[in-house]
Amino acid sequence: MASVLPSSSTTPSASNVNSFLSAAEREAIKAATFQRLHPRIYLERFLEEKIRPDGRPTAENIEEPNVWRNVEVNVGSITTAPGSALVRIGKTTVVCGIKAEICEPELDNPDEGFLVPNVDLPALCSPKFKPGPPTEEAQVLSERLNEVLGNGMLSLSSLCICSGKSAWVLYVDATVINYDGNVFDATLLAMVCALKNVSLPHADYDPELHRTVCTRSETDPSKPARKLAIQEDLVPLAFSFGVFAGSHLLPDPTASEETLLDTYISVILDAHAQVLSVSQLGAGVDNYEALDQGVNNLPSSREADTLARCISLAKKRQAVLIKKVYNTST
Repeated sequence: MASVLPSSSTTPSASNVNSFLSAAEREAIKAATFQRLHPRIYLERFLEEKIRPDGRPTAENIEEPNVWRNVEVNVGSITTAPGSALVRIGKTTVVCGIKAEICEPELDNPDEGFLVPNVDLPALCSPKFKPGPPTEEAQVLSERLNEVLGNGMLSLSSLCICSGKSAWVLYVDATVINYDGNVFDATLLAMVCALKNVSLPHADYDPELHRTVCTRSETDPSKPARKLAIQEDLVPLAFSFGVFAGSHLLPDPTASEETLLDTYISVILDAHAQVLSVSQLGAGVDNYEALDQGVNNLPSSREADTLARCISLAKKRQAVLIKKVYNTST
């Protein structure tokens, strides 16, 4: 049977397609095309108008709360895990689940358990990642998170069941579902909330059987499950910033902004908004004199030091995030 090909009159042309689009849709397509071809110029033009591509204002006013994206936290989202949390920062979405197992403590630390954080950046979260072994970015993120969570928030001795015989190992596994920048902040928040949500069954080591016996509270109410011994004063929260073109400070950068940044700064605060650590990736920025000539565009009444300004912005934001951690209204 001969195939029937559509005639030219029935084949949609670019002009015909455009006729079905509204003026706003055509402008959106033009803007997306320009951003893809000239990303740096695209961002510069927005910042000249003191606004960012996603609609947030620039961080020139330290009191402006809208320089950050909206944060949503859902605790206990994985019912089969002893602890879990789902966090959204803008479009960036991270889910964290805790897996608890029993192991033998190390000989050098017989009274301590283990905390093992890990981040997965699957191909489904962003086109920049491909299927295969963990990417370098995922490994670096896991190392940074291991360092931050090891600040004493959770005493490893509280995970010991029987000295030298039995201890808990907590695998803190976070998976990025959607990658739109600032994954470090979102993942740390998800891990902290998941750890606070953990409920472990009662565990006893039987020296005769040389094994650990776990008892659920549903089976024996006299042996209730227990929460982790979290040091509330040391709960860490991350606040990340990007420096673009030497003169623009961008709190909570998106994925499209991250690829254009000169410097990436992360401030870690505790529950009392005290600085636990500050890290820089990229070109060092110690003060405004180290930046480009455009630095004079920044208000002189603000902190003269870039890092001090980041810390000030982080402390303003900390009060909002700490409410999310403790599940109180904002």
